[in-house]
Amino acid sequence: MESTPANKLLLAFSDEMRELLNPNAVEDAKLIQKGLILYRQGMVQQLHIGDEVITAVVQDVTPVKVRLDLDFMAMSECSCPTEGLCRHQLAVFFSAYSKVGSVSDWVTDWREPIREKKAASGWGMQTAKDLIKANGMLKPDYSRWVHSFEVSFDTLLASKKYTSPYVIPELFGIYKRRIQASAPMEQEWRLLYELVGIVVSFRKLAALCERLGHDEDTVRRAYLHLFHNLMDDAEDLAVKIGVQSLPFAFDEFIEKLKDDALELLTCSSGLEYERIYLYRLLWVHFFKKKPWREEELLKIQTRLKELQDWENPMPLMVAGVHINLLHGNDKTALKLVGQFAAKEIAPYMVYWIDYLSGLKAWRRVGPVIELFLQKVKAYLEDLGGYHSCTTFARNALRSMAPYCAEIDRVDLYERALLALLPYSFGEYEYLLFERGQYDRWGELQAFVGLDFYDLPKDRLKVVEKERPEVLLAMLHQTAQREIDQKNRGSYRLAVRHLKKLRTLYKKLKRVDDWQYFLDTLMDRTKRLRAFHEECRRSKLIEG
Repeated sequence: MESTPANKLLLAFSDEMRELLNPNAVEDAKLIQKGLILYRQGMVQQLHIGDEVITAVVQDVTPVKVRLDLDFMAMSECSCPTEGLCRHQLAVFFSAYSKVGSVSDWVTDWREPIREKKAASGWGMQTAKDLIKANGMLKPDYSRWVHSFEVSFDTLLASKKYTSPYVIPELFGIYKRRIQASAPMEQEWRLLYELVGIVVSFRKLAALCERLGHDEDTVRRAYLHLFHNLMDDAEDLAVKIGVQSLPFAFDEFIEKLKDDALELLTCSSGLEYERIYLYRLLWVHFFKKKPWREEELLKIQTRLKELQDWENPMPLMVAGVHINLLHGNDKTALKLVGQFAAKEIAPYMVYWIDYLSGLKAWRRVGPVIELFLQKVKAYLEDLGGYHSCTTFARNALRSMAPYCAEIDRVDLYERALLALLPYSFGEYEYLLFERGQYDRWGELQAFVGLDFYDLPKDRLKVVEKERPEVLLAMLHQTAQREIDQKNRGSYRLAVRHLKKLRTLYKKLKRVDDWQYFLDTLMDRTKRLRAFHEECRRSKLIEG
């Protein structure tokens, strides 16, 4: 076979296809079978094999056009309505592969992978599948578990120099099914096995995305959800295991799992928030003993001293704050928090406020909130993006609310609302209105630049009845904004606002003030003939 760039890509594509499709999955087996039938019946026509793309027409019930991207499998497409890989793409693949190899051999290899035929020459040399099978039959062994997870992961996801980011979710799904299939039968060991699997899988996946050079944006689009799913699953498992009385046999496993959890903080330079999140929840829900926390603080200090210049100390430093808080060393924890820039620490502070509030440790919550309010403005400026800032502000207020309600610190809650403006506008506006602080409510509307007629009508009715003078400044501001637009439409709107102003001045029995304002306005705008015409037409001024 001639070794051309196209042939090399096609062979690499065939390997990717073999790994993507699971011979044990019924749907995958059916897909292969349907593709083979179309290929063997000669339904693939107009086949063209380019350097990086294969195109063809498949004569199915209706003809469809297929394009296989040899560089990025996920970019392949077919004109049929099926989402993802379809029988037509398989048929074209088989037709193209027949030019460089035997389709029958490919299918045979796919059904009976060569690596699974090799006899195991010892536990350390077993294939991923054999190792996984052994886990369900042998006495629980932490090192064997971890080794089997790592071998299986490397076999399925890390065996190639390049893997498309869009294929990783499919491959990871196969990997997860494999390790779940052979979990220990006993429930208590099964839960621990799954938790260890999550920590190892998370660490391996984070290291893989760094090795493959996938940037933050690529990971977010293609497979960030895998990390979030692992975090959710870990929390469920840690809670389930944490509420049980753990057998003594678990002790050795927990010691080793604590070491693997610490590795989450240094296994990669990306996914900082996710790595810290998983570490944090394990220590809240699972590693609860006081001696463990004391030992962990020493390990973190040692690791920080061992870090190379190019390594990011941030995750280890946040972990230090976290363990100190869990241990009750609030003074040390807050001192460490003070060393961080706002953009680094503010999101984690919201979690710690939540955590301490959940414990009803009200005496400990207050200082964390005070320090948070000192940092939050700088964090919001760095965060950028209105939606992100609004979401963060809402979460922060939700975290602080229980403390402020329990200790009756409405003043602190209001300080938080002020610090989070303009992203806390909705919550602050509601608070001021409910408390009848209409003056400040009006000032807030002016601060965010809302026009008079943008405000809710039910709110305006109440304010106009209770404190009509609050609306004067807003109407003045709105009218002036319309006049400044200098067009006929905006002049008409300005006149509407001015007529409303006149009504309010009369209601307040301040007709002289209104007349003085109107005379001054007319004099100041005497060159705006169109505006004066609108004023006369509406009978705001005499003709």
